[in-house]
Amino acid sequence: MTITAPSPWRTLRAVARGYAPRVFQGRGWAVAALVAAPVGLSLGIFAFGRLRGLDASPVEALRVFHEGLVKMMLPIMALVAAPAGIREDLEQRTLPLLLVRPAPAWAYPLGKGLPWFLWGAAWLVLGALGLQVIGGDPALLLGRIAALVAAWWGELALRTLVGLLFKRGTLWGALYFCLWEPLVRIFPPFLQRLTFTHHIESLAGSRVAEVGAHQILAQAQVTTPPLLSLLVLLSFGALCWGLAGWKLQRTPIGLAGREAEG
Repeated sequence: MTITAPSPWRTLRAVARGYAPRVFQGRGWAVAALVAAPVGLSLGIFAFGRLRGLDASPVEALRVFHEGLVKMMLPIMALVAAPAGIREDLEQRTLPLLLVRPAPAWAYPLGKGLPWFLWGAAWLVLGALGLQVIGGDPALLLGRIAALVAAWWGELALRTLVGLLFKRGTLWGALYFCLWEPLVRIFPPFLQRLTFTHHIESLAGSRVAEVGAHQILAQAQVTTPPLLSLLVLLSFGALCWGLAGWKLQRTPIGLAGREAEG
């Protein structure tokens, strides 16, 4: 009896559908809390201010978006969610059971990552809508939503790829987000375009702060057309998912090497 391998699309759909309930467990609610906490706190402060007769401030919404969601929460969301994908199979020694099945192995990382992407994207959209209550500019709403969702797609994919390439993927991912991204303010234009922060700001149409000319090593902050930034983030995410699948496809079947450690 010959077993026919399912198509990549069927594999992707089956893995995503079977894995989707995992996002409603503890790790999934932790990802949700990373968005809900700063936005909810800001809404609480705003409600208290309204009771005292204060008006909504666009500056506060801008600060929460850039300093809270973009700079802090998005990278942490990726660091929390990515290990629950294909990396979990490596650590629990279940990867060989997946690879011996008659299905395209390269579809597994994206299949396991899609539920996390959709879950995080839904909460990011809610967070962006919540910022409108405290004074967000309606003209920038769609750009902010697109920036958050596209950056989440790219950062989750990058973190998944790093987790497959390196044993201590969480550490390397944290180093990237903590060391490389903040340097966007002193990078020359070419290197600015190699950061998530640059493309998020280009899509969102705003920055949390401008770099003053008096600052040492400060570079002029450039802007990329929004549609091009959106294309860059989506393409980079797709590339990382593809490379993660390629890496998994080349992983030997069986408990050997790094998989046998411990």
